Amino acid sequence: MRQTTDRQPVLYLSHGAPPLADDETWTAQLRAWSDQLPRPRNILMVSAHWESAPLTVSASQERVPLLYDFWGFPQKYFEVEYAAPVAPDLANEVSTIIGDSVHRDEGRGLDHGAYVPLVEMFPDADIPVLQMSMPTLDPHELFEIGRKLAPLRDQGTLIVGSGFTTHNLKWFNPRNPADAAPPQVSAEFDHWAAEALARHDVDAVLDFATQAPGAHEAHPRTEHWAPLYVTLGVADASGGLDNEVAVDGFWYGLSKRSWQFG
Repeated sequence: MRQTTDRQPVLYLSHGAPPLADDETWTAQLRAWSDQLPRPRNILMVSAHWESAPLTVSASQERVPLLYDFWGFPQKYFEVEYAAPVAPDLANEVSTIIGDSVHRDEGRGLDHGAYVPLVEMFPDADIPVLQMSMPTLDPHELFEIGRKLAPLRDQGTLIVGSGFTTHNLKWFNPRNPADAAPPQVSAEFDHWAAEALARHDVDAVLDFATQAPGAHEAHPRTEHWAPLYVTLGVADASGGLDNEVAVDGFWYGLSKRSWQFG
């Protein structure tokens, strides 16, 4: 059993879609990653699939059903369960850190950007989980939210930004092999992102729309890149931006590059 520690890393992961569970390579990568992580006291998920202002946290008093926020998939994906405990203490801590503006939605369960990777990384579903909305897609505002959340790391909270390093669904073609060569623009953006984070260039990442090659093709809308801003803010305020690539490669043309900070 992994030992619980107070100090936790902070993650940005590319979370995939419901069929992630059928991809042997990706699930193995996530499990290998999680095997190296210390056991957290609880988990705070920031998913690309929840934009809500003011900043809102999910159900924290009683467990509610998962949010199957997708359509057009086989029935088996609507039958996945992840009955993690709720995290009332973490909800209180987030409210204290962010302030009275935090809203609580006691009817909202975890969406697929949260539970799909958690099923693979923490399959026992025995760690309390709370999801937090993104109240904006503005890079600097999300970065500052992350900076405020940074003290949670030393209280045993694993903070996870869950998005996708490139996310243009026009590239997605399930008739092709999942590991087929990606579009050039996806590969170029992935390479740029890897280099920018390797040199700790926060300014470049925050200004990716003007600095990254093919930014608007890699992210026609920025919600899947935005959770990284929260992750970077946490890391920047709590020990620095040293990082390692935990997962790389492509899935149906999309970069699944994922990073661990601290």
